[in-house]
Amino acid sequence: MRSRRASRASTAVAAVAVLLTLALPACGSANDQGDSPQGAEPRAKAGGVALKKVGTFDTPVYVTGAPGFPKLLFVVEQPGRVVVLKDGRRAGTFLDIRDIVEDGGERGLLSVAFPPDYAASKRFYVYYTDAEGAIRVDEFQRRSATRADRDSRRSVITIPHPVNANHNGGQLQFLGNLLYFGTGDGGSGGDPPNNAQNKDVLLGKLLRIDPRAAGGKPYSVPADNPFVGKPGRDEIYSYGLRNPFRFSFDTTNGQPRIAIGDVGQNRFEELDYLTVDRAGGANFGWDALEGFSKYTEENSGTPDPGGTVKPVFAYGHGSGCTIIGGYVVRDPRLPGLRGRYVYADLCEGKLRSLVPHLKRASGDRQLGLQVQSPSSFGEDQQHRLYVVSLEGPVYRLVPR
Repeated sequence: MRSRRASRASTAVAAVAVLLTLALPACGSANDQGDSPQGAEPRAKAGGVALKKVGTFDTPVYVTGAPGFPKLLFVVEQPGRVVVLKDGRRAGTFLDIRDIVEDGGERGLLSVAFPPDYAASKRFYVYYTDAEGAIRVDEFQRRSATRADRDSRRSVITIPHPVNANHNGGQLQFLGNLLYFGTGDGGSGGDPPNNAQNKDVLLGKLLRIDPRAAGGKPYSVPADNPFVGKPGRDEIYSYGLRNPFRFSFDTTNGQPRIAIGDVGQNRFEELDYLTVDRAGGANFGWDALEGFSKYTEENSGTPDPGGTVKPVFAYGHGSGCTIIGGYVVRDPRLPGLRGRYVYADLCEGKLRSLVPHLKRASGDRQLGLQVQSPSSFGEDQQHRLYVVSLEGPVYRLVPR
């Protein structure tokens, strides 16, 4: 008999798989667009990479470090807890907000982010869904290095997410003092309300704000956000996204770049990789486009808006179903992967890497490693890379 925790995790995995894929067609029903995670291509010569288990958690969905605290690692559990590890060992529950988190399927506590000045300011941010299904970003402050002040909660932004429980996005990332976060299109199939292309709503977008309270308001909008003073919501940085569940910044090339794993509908998964500057005002094409192709399912009448930013990589639904966006490797202990983008697929579970380019990615291949139901990747303050399994384990990529 499985434990209650294992049963709960398995149920969550099944729910996430169903909701993210939205009744995918049979495997092999679509052609690949670019290098594909299917077939017998050679595995990566990555200088020898292995997985080292750092712990088992309750439906973990994200892992990250915090500026100024290089020995700490924070693991986000979907039901509503953030667990902290110190020097690789559990140091307790950093934050517990299970009483205000709506957990199940794609909902729950999905991310945590620490600003560059966290050591001094003590403030950090969480992304979760509430009892009404709305997307919320809240601010908290730490009480000690390993404990947050639960009573310091301050609401930053609430985004209505009515009707459907899926496509909630979920990633928070800081670049400088600005907070970026990705929202899903509102769910169902094919984006019936056309949220992703509607700049008057915050769903199906990459948003950018300064989350610090200012002028009596819970946050402010950077003056150089692309739609400030123009039609559309000021918070929008990019639009035309279906479900950018995981994205990351690549700062290895001087000019910061963003890598977005945008979950597809019935045919293709895509990776968008471009400079952060170019992402300002970018339209990634959903729901007119899926991958490199016109979307031809439920909303086949949605016209191609033109001028869209095409992905640098896409693959069809063979053994895969849901891209789990990762990171460009910066860990000096993994020289064979330095500069390569590591990612996975929720259904397939095989870890893969490719060389990201601004026009088209190349060299996609397996790492020879597999994780059951990967939900996320993350980095600590030493640039070490982790992969998270919805079934409970969190692993670090280490030299073999």
